[in-house]
Amino acid sequence: MISLPIQNQSGEQVGTYEFDPAELADRISRQLLHDVVVMYEANRRQGTVQTKGRGDVAGSTKKLYKQKGTGRARMGPKRTPMRRGGGHCFAKRPQDWSYRLPRKAVTLATRMALLSKFQDNEVTIVDELALDTPKTKYFTKLLSTLGLAQDSCLITIDQHNSVLWKSARNIPRVAIFPASDINAYELLHKKRLLVTKGALDRLRNRKA
Repeated sequence: MISLPIQNQSGEQVGTYEFDPAELADRISRQLLHDVVVMYEANRRQGTVQTKGRGDVAGSTKKLYKQKGTGRARMGPKRTPMRRGGGHCFAKRPQDWSYRLPRKAVTLATRMALLSKFQDNEVTIVDELALDTPKTKYFTKLLSTLGLAQDSCLITIDQHNSVLWKSARNIPRVAIFPASDINAYELLHKKRLLVTKGALDRLRNRKA
């Protein structure tokens, strides 16, 4: 049984959160987590690089001079990669690197990554996060109060809130997401996890 204190925005304990870790996953597969992280990294690649091959550069395809009798090394057209200004031997072309693992595997990896955060004591639970107007100073003070200012942190809230998002987006090494957008990559990419009680309930009950 996992039991963690629930803190308020002042860092005071206001309750306890308990749940069975088997609700998330029965084990942690490092291979599955690796495969899912590689998938997310591949999907982030733009793949828009392009260089010119010998067929793309300007110039004639005529042989520069005859093969024999000149005393010089044999040479083809001026667009050959052997000459200055010629095309690349293996020109790079735009490529789509994205692919998708099975949905059940991705979902299970998210639950495993969340379980690993609890096992490593990297989770801080707060009762709620609320703001009327965007204030970056609010999150800066909150992270300092909870002892999370020194590490990278993933803040997870119950649902999308533009005020909270605007307040946290400019803080270095801090990311904020609603529970519905959390995945294994985001969980493993940040050292600490700051989650509201409502968001944690959603993550535990999330099926897809």
